[in-house]
Amino acid sequence: MSPNLAPIVLFAYNRPWHLQQTVNALLKNPLAQESILYIFSDAAKDENSQALVTQVRSYIHKITGFKKVFIAEKAKNAGLAPSVIEGVTKVLEKHQKAIVLEDDMICSKDFLKFMNDCLDFYQNQQEIFSISGYTYPINIPTDYNDDVFIFPRASSWGWGTWLNRWEKADWEMEDYANFMKNKTAQKVFNQGGEDLTPMLIKQQKQRISSWAVRWSYTHYKHSGYCLFPIQSKIHNIGTDNSGVHTPNTQKFDTMLSHENLKLTLNLTPHSKIYQHLQKFFQLSTIRKIINYLTLR
Repeated sequence: MSPNLAPIVLFAYNRPWHLQQTVNALLKNPLAQESILYIFSDAAKDENSQALVTQVRSYIHKITGFKKVFIAEKAKNAGLAPSVIEGVTKVLEKHQKAIVLEDDMICSKDFLKFMNDCLDFYQNQQEIFSISGYTYPINIPTDYNDDVFIFPRASSWGWGTWLNRWEKADWEMEDYANFMKNKTAQKVFNQGGEDLTPMLIKQQKQRISSWAVRWSYTHYKHSGYCLFPIQSKIHNIGTDNSGVHTPNTQKFDTMLSHENLKLTLNLTPHSKIYQHLQKFFQLSTIRKIINYLTLR
Protein backbone atom coordinates (compact mmCIF):
# COMPACT_ATOMS: atom_id res chain seq x y z
CA MET A 1 0.00 0.00 0.00
CA SER A 2 1.24 3.44 -0.93
CA PRO A 3 1.94 5.69 2.05
CA ASN A 4 0.13 8.43 0.11
CA LEU A 5 -3.39 7.45 1.09
CA ALA A 6 -6.36 9.21 -0.47
CA PRO A 7 -8.18 11.53 1.94
CA ILE A 8 -11.76 10.71 2.89
CA VAL A 9 -14.37 13.36 2.10
CA LEU A 10 -17.59 13.04 4.10
CA PHE A 11 -20.73 15.12 3.52
CA ALA A 12 -23.19 15.55 6.37
CA TYR A 13 -26.46 17.38 6.84
CA ASN A 14 -29.17 16.55 9.37
CA ARG A 15 -28.96 12.82 10.14
CA PRO A 16 -26.82 12.37 13.26
CA TRP A 17 -27.66 8.66 13.73
CA HIS A 18 -26.86 7.75 10.13
CA LEU A 19 -23.66 9.79 10.27
CA GLN A 20 -22.48 7.99 13.41
CA GLN A 21 -23.03 4.60 11.74
CA THR A 22 -21.04 5.80 8.72
CA VAL A 23 -18.12 6.99 10.85
CA ASN A 24 -18.16 3.88 13.06
CA ALA A 25 -17.94 1.66 9.97
CA LEU A 26 -15.05 3.72 8.61
CA LEU A 27 -13.20 3.38 11.92
CA LYS A 28 -13.29 -0.41 11.59
CA ASN A 29 -10.99 -0.01 8.58
CA PRO A 30 -7.32 -0.45 9.60
CA LEU A 31 -6.37 2.39 7.26
CA ALA A 32 -8.66 4.90 8.99
CA GLN A 33 -6.01 5.90 11.52
CA GLU A 34 -3.63 6.68 8.64
CA SER A 35 -6.22 8.64 6.63
CA ILE A 36 -7.15 12.31 6.66
CA LEU A 37 -10.88 12.96 7.04
CA TYR A 38 -12.56 16.08 5.63
CA ILE A 39 -16.12 16.69 6.85
CA PHE A 40 -18.39 19.15 5.07
CA SER A 41 -21.44 20.06 7.15
CA ASP A 42 -24.28 21.86 5.37
CA ALA A 43 -26.38 24.41 7.21
CA ALA A 44 -30.06 23.92 8.01
CA LYS A 45 -32.52 24.70 5.24
CA ASP A 46 -35.24 25.66 7.71
CA GLU A 47 -36.07 25.69 11.40
CA ASN A 48 -37.28 22.08 11.27
CA SER A 49 -33.76 20.90 10.47
CA GLN A 50 -31.86 23.20 12.80
CA ALA A 51 -31.85 20.96 15.89
CA LEU A 52 -30.60 17.95 13.92
CA VAL A 53 -27.90 19.99 12.19
CA THR A 54 -26.81 21.21 15.61
CA GLN A 55 -26.56 17.58 16.79
CA VAL A 56 -24.51 16.69 13.72
CA ARG A 57 -22.11 19.55 14.34
CA SER A 58 -21.73 18.67 17.98
CA TYR A 59 -20.89 15.09 17.02
CA ILE A 60 -18.38 15.78 14.23
CA HIS A 61 -16.21 17.89 16.55
CA LYS A 62 -15.80 14.83 18.79
CA ILE A 63 -14.67 12.43 16.04
CA THR A 64 -11.27 10.84 16.61
CA GLY A 65 -9.44 7.82 15.22
CA PHE A 66 -8.27 9.34 11.95
CA LYS A 67 -4.87 10.81 11.14
CA LYS A 68 -6.39 14.29 11.02
CA VAL A 69 -9.94 15.64 10.91
CA PHE A 70 -10.79 18.88 9.10
CA ILE A 71 -14.29 20.34 9.42
CA ALA A 72 -16.00 22.89 7.17
CA GLU A 73 -19.39 24.19 8.30
CA LYS A 74 -21.62 26.12 5.92
CA ALA A 75 -23.22 29.28 7.27
CA LYS A 76 -26.12 28.99 4.79
CA ASN A 77 -27.72 25.92 3.28
CA ALA A 78 -26.10 25.07 -0.04
CA GLY A 79 -27.75 21.76 -0.87
CA LEU A 80 -26.04 18.49 -1.69
CA ALA A 81 -25.01 19.08 -5.30
CA PRO A 82 -23.22 22.42 -4.79
CA SER A 83 -21.68 21.10 -1.56
CA VAL A 84 -20.25 18.01 -3.26
CA ILE A 85 -18.92 19.88 -6.29
CA GLU A 86 -17.25 22.54 -4.14
CA GLY A 87 -15.98 20.20 -1.42
CA VAL A 88 -14.60 17.49 -3.70
CA THR A 89 -12.94 20.11 -5.89
CA LYS A 90 -11.15 21.69 -2.93
CA VAL A 91 -9.86 18.37 -1.61
CA LEU A 92 -8.79 17.10 -5.03
CA GLU A 93 -6.91 20.31 -5.79
CA LYS A 94 -4.88 19.67 -2.64
CA HIS A 95 -4.46 15.88 -2.76
CA GLN A 96 -5.03 14.90 -6.44
CA LYS A 97 -7.30 11.99 -5.41
CA ALA A 98 -10.08 11.41 -2.90
CA ILE A 99 -12.57 8.90 -1.49
CA VAL A 100 -16.06 10.37 -1.09
CA LEU A 101 -18.92 9.35 1.19
CA GLU A 102 -22.25 10.78 2.21
CA ASP A 103 -23.68 10.38 5.70
CA ASP A 104 -25.61 7.17 5.08
CA MET A 105 -22.95 4.81 3.75
CA ILE A 106 -21.93 1.76 5.77
CA CYS A 107 -18.64 0.45 4.40
CA SER A 108 -16.89 -2.89 4.76
CA LYS A 109 -13.81 -3.16 6.94
CA ASP A 110 -11.58 -3.27 3.85
CA PHE A 111 -13.35 -0.47 1.94
CA LEU A 112 -10.48 1.98 2.37
CA LYS A 113 -7.93 -0.61 1.23
CA PHE A 114 -9.99 -1.46 -1.84
CA MET A 115 -10.47 2.19 -2.77
CA ASN A 116 -6.83 3.14 -2.23
CA ASP A 117 -5.63 0.08 -4.12
CA CYS A 118 -7.87 1.01 -7.06
CA LEU A 119 -6.87 4.68 -7.03
CA ASP A 120 -3.23 3.61 -7.23
CA PHE A 121 -3.70 0.71 -9.66
CA TYR A 122 -5.87 2.57 -12.20
CA GLN A 123 -4.32 6.02 -11.87
CA ASN A 124 -2.75 5.90 -15.33
CA GLN A 125 -5.58 4.05 -17.07
CA GLN A 126 -7.30 7.19 -18.30
CA GLU A 127 -10.59 5.59 -19.38
CA ILE A 128 -11.28 4.72 -15.73
CA PHE A 129 -12.87 7.97 -14.57
CA SER A 130 -14.01 6.88 -11.13
CA ILE A 131 -14.04 4.00 -8.64
CA SER A 132 -17.15 2.78 -6.84
CA GLY A 133 -17.20 0.84 -3.60
CA TYR A 134 -20.90 0.10 -4.13
CA THR A 135 -22.24 -2.52 -6.52
CA TYR A 136 -25.87 -2.74 -7.60
CA PRO A 137 -27.64 -5.97 -6.57
CA ILE A 138 -27.40 -7.81 -9.88
CA ASN A 139 -26.31 -11.35 -10.64
CA ILE A 140 -22.76 -11.39 -11.95
CA PRO A 141 -22.62 -13.76 -14.95
CA THR A 142 -20.98 -17.12 -14.24
CA ASP A 143 -18.65 -16.65 -17.21
CA TYR A 144 -17.22 -13.43 -15.76
CA ASN A 145 -13.86 -14.21 -14.19
CA ASP A 146 -12.63 -10.83 -12.90
CA ASP A 147 -13.29 -9.33 -9.45
CA VAL A 148 -14.07 -5.85 -10.82
CA PHE A 149 -15.98 -4.62 -13.87
CA ILE A 150 -16.56 -1.37 -15.75
CA PHE A 151 -19.78 0.42 -16.65
CA PRO A 152 -20.30 3.89 -18.19
CA ARG A 153 -22.43 5.19 -15.30
CA ALA A 154 -20.85 6.88 -12.31
CA SER A 155 -21.79 5.88 -8.77
CA SER A 156 -22.39 8.40 -5.99
CA TRP A 157 -22.32 5.86 -3.16
CA GLY A 158 -18.85 5.42 -1.68
CA TRP A 159 -16.74 6.44 -4.64
CA GLY A 160 -13.38 7.92 -5.55
CA THR A 161 -11.64 9.76 -8.37
CA TRP A 162 -8.63 11.81 -9.38
CA LEU A 163 -8.29 15.53 -10.03
CA ASN A 164 -7.37 15.06 -13.69
CA ARG A 165 -10.71 13.30 -14.30
CA TRP A 166 -12.88 15.47 -12.05
CA GLU A 167 -11.68 18.70 -13.66
CA LYS A 168 -13.05 17.51 -17.02
CA ALA A 169 -16.61 17.93 -15.73
CA ASP A 170 -18.63 20.80 -17.19
CA TRP A 171 -21.05 21.50 -14.37
CA GLU A 172 -22.76 24.24 -16.42
CA MET A 173 -23.49 21.73 -19.22
CA GLU A 174 -22.67 24.18 -22.00
CA ASP A 175 -23.24 21.57 -24.72
CA TYR A 176 -26.64 20.52 -23.37
CA ALA A 177 -28.65 22.08 -26.24
CA ASN A 178 -26.62 20.22 -28.85
CA PHE A 179 -26.90 16.99 -26.87
CA MET A 180 -30.70 17.27 -26.78
CA LYS A 181 -30.78 17.59 -30.59
CA ASN A 182 -28.71 14.44 -31.02
CA LYS A 183 -30.70 11.23 -30.53
CA THR A 184 -27.62 9.11 -31.23
CA ALA A 185 -25.73 10.83 -28.44
CA GLN A 186 -28.64 10.26 -26.06
CA LYS A 187 -28.70 6.58 -26.97
CA VAL A 188 -25.00 6.25 -26.16
CA PHE A 189 -25.43 8.13 -22.86
CA ASN A 190 -28.34 5.85 -21.96
CA GLN A 191 -26.14 2.77 -22.20
CA GLY A 192 -25.61 3.55 -18.52
CA GLY A 193 -29.38 3.34 -17.93
CA GLU A 194 -32.39 4.75 -19.75
CA ASP A 195 -33.14 6.97 -16.76
CA LEU A 196 -30.02 9.08 -17.38
CA THR A 197 -31.26 11.43 -20.11
CA PRO A 198 -34.58 12.16 -18.32
CA MET A 199 -32.60 12.82 -15.15
CA LEU A 200 -30.30 15.18 -17.03
CA ILE A 201 -33.30 17.04 -18.44
CA LYS A 202 -34.74 17.41 -14.93
CA GLN A 203 -31.39 18.74 -13.76
CA GLN A 204 -31.25 21.34 -16.51
CA LYS A 205 -34.87 22.34 -15.86
CA GLN A 206 -33.87 22.73 -12.19
CA ARG A 207 -36.43 20.18 -11.05
CA ILE A 208 -33.68 18.27 -9.28
CA SER A 209 -30.23 19.23 -8.04
CA SER A 210 -27.91 16.40 -9.04
CA TRP A 211 -24.16 16.50 -9.37
CA ALA A 212 -24.16 12.73 -10.00
CA VAL A 213 -26.01 12.77 -13.34
CA ARG A 214 -23.64 15.47 -14.58
CA TRP A 215 -20.72 13.35 -13.40
CA SER A 216 -22.14 10.40 -15.35
CA TYR A 217 -22.46 12.73 -18.34
CA THR A 218 -18.75 13.54 -17.95
CA HIS A 219 -17.98 9.82 -18.18
CA TYR A 220 -20.04 9.62 -21.38
CA LYS A 221 -18.44 12.73 -22.93
CA HIS A 222 -14.94 11.35 -22.46
CA SER A 223 -15.74 7.67 -23.16
CA GLY A 224 -14.97 6.94 -19.53
CA TYR A 225 -16.05 4.22 -17.14
CA CYS A 226 -16.73 3.75 -13.47
CA LEU A 227 -15.09 0.66 -11.98
CA PHE A 228 -17.16 -1.53 -9.64
CA PRO A 229 -16.34 -4.52 -7.40
CA ILE A 230 -18.32 -7.68 -8.13
CA GLN A 231 -19.29 -7.70 -4.44
CA SER A 232 -20.39 -4.48 -2.77
CA LYS A 233 -18.28 -2.83 -0.10
CA ILE A 234 -20.97 -0.24 0.61
CA HIS A 235 -24.45 -0.61 2.06
CA ASN A 236 -26.73 2.43 1.94
CA ILE A 237 -28.79 2.91 5.12
CA GLY A 238 -30.37 6.12 3.83
CA THR A 239 -33.09 4.47 1.76
CA ASP A 240 -35.41 4.72 4.76
CA ASN A 241 -37.07 8.02 3.81
CA SER A 242 -34.65 9.92 6.04
CA GLY A 243 -32.78 11.61 3.20
CA VAL A 244 -33.62 14.51 0.93
CA HIS A 245 -32.79 12.72 -2.32
CA THR A 246 -33.37 8.99 -1.69
CA PRO A 247 -36.86 7.45 -1.39
CA ASN A 248 -37.90 4.61 0.89
CA THR A 249 -36.94 1.49 -1.06
CA GLN A 250 -35.14 -1.82 -0.76
CA LYS A 251 -34.20 -1.93 -4.44
CA PHE A 252 -30.58 -1.00 -3.76
CA ASP A 253 -29.97 -3.22 -0.71
CA THR A 254 -26.72 -5.17 -0.77
CA MET A 255 -24.76 -7.49 1.46
CA LEU A 256 -21.35 -6.19 2.48
CA SER A 257 -18.34 -8.11 1.24
CA HIS A 258 -15.06 -8.16 3.18
CA GLU A 259 -13.24 -10.34 0.67
CA ASN A 260 -9.99 -9.17 -0.90
CA LEU A 261 -10.55 -8.56 -4.62
CA LYS A 262 -8.00 -8.93 -7.38
CA LEU A 263 -7.59 -5.91 -9.67
CA THR A 264 -7.23 -6.32 -13.41
CA LEU A 265 -5.84 -3.87 -15.97
CA ASN A 266 -7.38 -3.24 -19.39
CA LEU A 267 -10.88 -4.37 -18.52
CA THR A 268 -13.42 -4.50 -21.33
CA PRO A 269 -17.19 -4.04 -21.12
CA HIS A 270 -19.10 -7.27 -20.52
CA SER A 271 -22.35 -7.51 -22.47
CA LYS A 272 -24.26 -9.55 -19.88
CA ILE A 273 -23.33 -7.19 -17.05
CA TYR A 274 -24.46 -4.29 -19.23
CA GLN A 275 -27.77 -6.06 -19.87
CA HIS A 276 -28.34 -6.75 -16.17
CA LEU A 277 -27.61 -3.17 -15.18
CA GLN A 278 -29.65 -1.68 -18.01
CA LYS A 279 -32.59 -3.82 -16.89
CA PHE A 280 -32.02 -2.64 -13.30
CA PHE A 281 -32.39 0.98 -14.44
CA GLN A 282 -35.23 0.33 -16.88
CA LEU A 283 -38.09 2.80 -16.54
CA SER A 284 -41.65 1.64 -16.03
CA THR A 285 -44.21 2.38 -18.74
CA ILE A 286 -45.95 4.83 -16.43
CA ARG A 287 -42.68 6.66 -15.74
CA LYS A 288 -41.95 6.85 -19.48
CA ILE A 289 -45.39 8.38 -20.11
CA ILE A 290 -44.93 10.89 -17.29
CA ASN A 291 -41.48 11.84 -18.62
CA TYR A 292 -42.88 12.24 -22.14
CA LEU A 293 -45.63 14.54 -20.92
CA THR A 294 -43.59 16.61 -18.50
CA LEU A 295 -40.09 16.81 -19.93
CA ARG A 296 -40.77 18.04 -23.46
